[in-house]
Amino acid sequence: MMNSNEKPSADQKLEIMRHSASHVMAEAVKSLFPEVKFGIGPAIDNGFYYDFDILNLSSDDLAKIENKMRDIIKQDLPFIKENLSKDAARQIFKDQPYKLQLIEELQDGEITIYKSGSFVDLCAGPHVESTRKISIDGFKLDKIAGAYWRGSEKNPMLQRIYGLAFKNRKELDEYIKLQEEIKKRDHRVIGKDLDLFVFTDLIGKGLPIFTEKGSVIRRVLERFVVDEEINRGYKHIYTPDLANIELYKTSGHYPYYKETMYPLMKVDDEELMLRPMTCPHHFQYYASKPRSYKDLPFRIAELAKQFRYEKSGELTGLIRVRSFCLADSHIICQKEQAISELNTVLDLIEYMAVTLGLNTGDNYRYRLSLGDRKEEKKYYKDDEAWDSAESILRSVLTGRKANFYEAGNEAAFYGPKIDIQMRNFAGKEDTVFTVQYDFVMPKRFKLTYIDKDGKEKEPIVIHRSSIGAIERTFAFLIEHYAGAFPVWLSPIQAMLIPVSDQYIEYARQVEGELKSAGIRVQVDDSSERMNQKIRQAQLEKIPCMIIVGEKEVAETTVSVRLRTGKQLPAIPLDQFRDQLVKVVAAKSRDFEL
Repeated sequence: MMNSNEKPSADQKLEIMRHSASHVMAEAVKSLFPEVKFGIGPAIDNGFYYDFDILNLSSDDLAKIENKMRDIIKQDLPFIKENLSKDAARQIFKDQPYKLQLIEELQDGEITIYKSGSFVDLCAGPHVESTRKISIDGFKLDKIAGAYWRGSEKNPMLQRIYGLAFKNRKELDEYIKLQEEIKKRDHRVIGKDLDLFVFTDLIGKGLPIFTEKGSVIRRVLERFVVDEEINRGYKHIYTPDLANIELYKTSGHYPYYKETMYPLMKVDDEELMLRPMTCPHHFQYYASKPRSYKDLPFRIAELAKQFRYEKSGELTGLIRVRSFCLADSHIICQKEQAISELNTVLDLIEYMAVTLGLNTGDNYRYRLSLGDRKEEKKYYKDDEAWDSAESILRSVLTGRKANFYEAGNEAAFYGPKIDIQMRNFAGKEDTVFTVQYDFVMPKRFKLTYIDKDGKEKEPIVIHRSSIGAIERTFAFLIEHYAGAFPVWLSPIQAMLIPVSDQYIEYARQVEGELKSAGIRVQVDDSSERMNQKIRQAQLEKIPCMIIVGEKEVAETTVSVRLRTGKQLPAIPLDQFRDQLVKVVAAKSRDFEL
């Protein structure tokens, strides 16, 4: 709440204007639909909304409401605040059942109304001085949606009108333009257009099928992860997709996550569950035989299938699914090795990110997620261990001069963590994966090692992922590149386009030459004209189009056109092949001579 003596910041001024615009919209709706019943109308990011109980509105009504709002703004009506008793408020809003509910939750002395002209609304404020302070060209009504009163399905469904509001027309137009670009980059739309993945109701919600093309990208990502991690000393293993429920009771995950786990399966005398996480499996592998300090750090890794229940309304393409593959790892080490291991983990994460074309600051940053000592039901009780672990993570991030911020009450129940906060094209930030310091699981699973003096000691565990869930990362990359993947990730890296059918045989020879070098290439032998074939390849965002005709056949060359539209001069086939192989090996974004 802003102090009445404080001067509002630029952001607060904009929020106040947006809230005032919601009141103007309510007044406009009231003038057009006198019997309307009002819900609430707050400011939100990029605008405002108001909930109405009214006969079905249509998109045609938005223009009428918008025009009426402009009339009200031009009248320069002042916003006047008044304090009321509960009885007086009940009398004013006697025909407004939703406002009466709100009044009953307030105390005398807390009830305020705002008047603008003949319109009165229950509101705590603040508002702009008058309607004229709302930019007449900086707002636009956006859409109509359904919304339950107070967010409960038990309550009536109201109609919510969303509006956009900015300081001026220029900012509004820029926002609308950005939203149009965001829609174009929606991974669900691009995924369908480029034939990368599909969903079917018969298989089930949140359970994607990766097509042949989508599987190519997924396979390249998975091989990239596995090869790089093995090169860095990780032991890649396979563990089962289900386990005895006792495994998750031992770990402590069951009471914390049982609402997002799938139901138990009773098989013979066992109770089994599809796994929602991999860590207990990896701990069992470590504990399968005695370990020495010479074995540490013991880096276990896996591309692990995991299964978590997500509500239907929260499923979002590949970003939120019910079955996903996590590039998961658990590093079991001595406590004194923790700082070194955490640094090697962040080295790996930053290398993977840069290779995928993502940079810290522009595309992601770190969040140091801390526990809350008072939340004993949520977090394991050991203040000294929490202090030590949080200090270690903070010192690692500080020592690296990393771009990070701190957030309380965001830790895992078994220890603090570093969250990788990825920012999408729209500017929205999501946690894509984490690096967690764990001092609890070694106790629960009795993980030990023999130190150099022959004594049994307890290690610590670092949980981490190098690129997170393959599905979510895939979705992020689709939107980041708008489907124009780097050459090394593209399902088809080159499309051969013969000028006419008589050159198809040469195109097949070139195809064989490139395939033998590991290039993903196809020949377009359709009956379409050459220009249409080029256009189709550009729509599919294929990095290289190789045009072959009489001259190329005679000189054993190829003419290359890039998806950017750039035309390269004819070059010898072997030179093109070798250069494309280099581009793929270097994991470059685009082909260059």
